[in-house]
Amino acid sequence: MEELKASDKKILQFLQDNARERLETIAYETGLSVATVQRRIKYLKSINVITKETAQIAPDSIGYGMTFLIMVELERERVDQVDAFRRKARDEPQIQQCYYITGEADFALIALAKDMDDFEQLTNRMFFDDANIKRFRTSVVMGRAKTGMDVPLSC
Repeated sequence: MEELKASDKKILQFLQDNARERLETIAYETGLSVATVQRRIKYLKSINVITKETAQIAPDSIGYGMTFLIMVELERERVDQVDAFRRKARDEPQIQQCYYITGEADFALIALAKDMDDFEQLTNRMFFDDANIKRFRTSVVMGRAKTGMDVPLSC
């Protein structure tokens, strides 16, 4: 992938801060025309630099008061089984993030639950009903120090 222009990085920073920022504001702040900003955003989407625009929702505001970090170890790590677990995690709404990792565990998950009963149901669906899960270890999040998906952009 080609190196991004400094102006592209400035545009990306504005969009990371507020995906609904007005094109006129971005144009003014970057010294570009509105049409150029619009073209650059379209281009950044076409090459998958911008992959999605979302709203961040506070989980506890809609009843998800618990967050868990889960380390998952598979019994067998064949490509088809790794892909099957990835799909399962991607399809589970309560799994916010899923990382295929090195080390003692094969996957690290961040999951939400309304309460411990809800978490137990999640573990039944994700782990106990899956013969390829060797073990999983869970940590309960006591507090959020930082959340987000912002990528550092040096202009």
